[in-house]
Amino acid sequence: MFGRLKNYIIVSGAGRGRTHLNAFDAALHDAGISKYNLIRVSSILPPGAEEKKSIDLPAGALLPIAYGSIESSEEGTLITAGIAVAIPQSMEEHGVIMEYSGYLPEKDAEKLLYQMAQDAMEMRKIPVKEIKVKTISKKVDGIVSVFAGVALF
Repeated sequence: MFGRLKNYIIVSGAGRGRTHLNAFDAALHDAGISKYNLIRVSSILPPGAEEKKSIDLPAGALLPIAYGSIESSEEGTLITAGIAVAIPQSMEEHGVIMEYSGYLPEKDAEKLLYQMAQDAMEMRKIPVKEIKVKTISKKVDGIVSVFAGVALF
């Protein structure tokens, strides 16, 4: 259906809305991916995938993405979403993507995500070149959503 996925982009966003779905949609808009039909995938970075700065797909296109997200209306609560991408040393090997959503402060979520990605690569016995981590947090005021993902295209 998609062929070989050759590119990836790391995105994150936050949004508010009248409903949890509207807040999630606003977070997708903030992340720059609201015009695509997202297909949630598990956590594998294809061999040789290259990081891009933008997505060159038409509006309405199907976009595979691994992501963490959380919505809340509990006033004053800190919510966090994050993503880690473990890039293998060899372009012939696959990498992994780890997601988080919950109530940790950003620094704690970053440490957790880094360790999760490292552990997943160690389990696979794949040497790591680099681990990239991106998180986003917001204090809840109304109905809020945070989103972090790795889109594959």
